[in-house]
Amino acid sequence: MKTDRYIENGDQDASDGATLADTAYGRLRRDIITSVRAPGERLRIEKLKSIYQIGPTPLREAMQKLAQDGLVVSEGNRGFTVAPLDPAEFKDLNLARTVIEKEALRLSIEQGGDAWEAGIVAAAYIMAKEDTALMEAQGHVPDSWERANSGLHLALVSACGSAWLLKLRGGLHDLCERYRRASVYRKIGARDLTAEHAAIVDATLARNADLACRLIEEHFALTASALAASRETGSQSDRGD
Repeated sequence: MKTDRYIENGDQDASDGATLADTAYGRLRRDIITSVRAPGERLRIEKLKSIYQIGPTPLREAMQKLAQDGLVVSEGNRGFTVAPLDPAEFKDLNLARTVIEKEALRLSIEQGGDAWEAGIVAAAYIMAKEDTALMEAQGHVPDSWERANSGLHLALVSACGSAWLLKLRGGLHDLCERYRRASVYRKIGARDLTAEHAAIVDATLARNADLACRLIEEHFALTASALAASRETGSQSDRGD
């Protein structure tokens, strides 16, 4: 009979071990993106075993993979920490995301049909309700807002016809979410997100690709500039300026 309540790779076949590593990877990745595991946090195996009820071997494999994603930093014999937030990295991520998002949107406008339009209308309705609720959230960003935001932006590009393009933009969207949750929304009340989203939707449904792409680029740029301003304000506060 096993006495260790944690499941290890050595306790089962390789396929089960891979599944556990994938499970650990998925849960840790989500917690890092949503800042449940904070930037700079030391990821101690004993603590993670207790939190996730997964043994050390799958956890180490998961953290190696997260290090490849840039979400975790390997410190050799010292273990792993959650990667710090870096405004320069976010600027780079936002550039890549903008280029891919605009191309996927342009292709969707060219190829999308009635079902695509209906999906956008439905997602925009949910987004408008969440944007309104966010203004009353007093600095807290509900998970429902993030889901609605992700849903709307995916609906807009879903008819692009390229699975690889959607996979790449999805990964960049997730990485950008970490920055949005951590800093940007401290200034969220300064933006009229309802109007921003509505303008993008209107231009897209009107099949005005140039306008829709310009609005998407401006929308993402405002998020990046809000992060930079937020980080600069925090630095001045730390210096007592």
